[in-house]
Amino acid sequence: MPKKLSFNEWNSWYHKIIKDFGYSEDTDTEAALVLEKILGDQNPKEQLNLLKEKIHNKCVLIYGCGPSLERNISEIKRIGLNKICTQIAADGATSALLKENIVPEIIVSDLDGRIEDLISANSKGSILVVHAHGDNIPALKSYVGKMPGVVVGTTQTKPLTRVFNFFGFTDGDRAIFLAHAFGAHTILLAGFDLGERVGKYSKPEYKEETAMTPTKRKKLEYAKELIKWLASQTNTLIVNLTGAGEVIPGIKNLKWIT
Repeated sequence: MPKKLSFNEWNSWYHKIIKDFGYSEDTDTEAALVLEKILGDQNPKEQLNLLKEKIHNKCVLIYGCGPSLERNISEIKRIGLNKICTQIAADGATSALLKENIVPEIIVSDLDGRIEDLISANSKGSILVVHAHGDNIPALKSYVGKMPGVVVGTTQTKPLTRVFNFFGFTDGDRAIFLAHAFGAHTILLAGFDLGERVGKYSKPEYKEETAMTPTKRKKLEYAKELIKWLASQTNTLIVNLTGAGEVIPGIKNLKWIT
């Protein structure tokens, strides 16, 4: 079993992040309470069991939204990894997967990806792990109730009855923390460039990869540091298959996918 990380350990990271970005813990907490109310009819034990069933003691393949995503999906399909691993999409990566007729088992999202694709995948069986933070309260109110399938809530702050905290900041690194929390034996990363270009699936309005903004760069630096921290705390095998972008300390890289 992977080492269980403590809330206090995460909370130190969280307060560093919100101080650096000027975010409000109060509005993050408000967002969690909004999501808790929306998910009021759900049985939290059943939600956790569904995630455990998909992840525990399995190989988990996580798709980020970096520029290498489409190439990585093609490579993964060619060697059949998509057929033997549980697949988790970080938000906008869902759109790229659906184009290849792949429905991920789980989607980790704060609802700034293409909503129609999130709804479509959720209707086809993807568990939507939706994240509440101070900036997405209107999206939570507009879209969570429209999801036709299973929805699990997460927060950056103190967990509630139906809104959990598996740790992490961006969609990509939260997906890794989720896989770790539920005991994946191997975590494979695709589309995790974390470089100077933003992939076209990062935002619905992007038509092609684009230059990194300073804010996006800072977010990805925190993602990188959080993944590095997790790798230092666990014996779970984490391998980056992206084949491009930056090296994450403590994470194995495989260059054989070409």
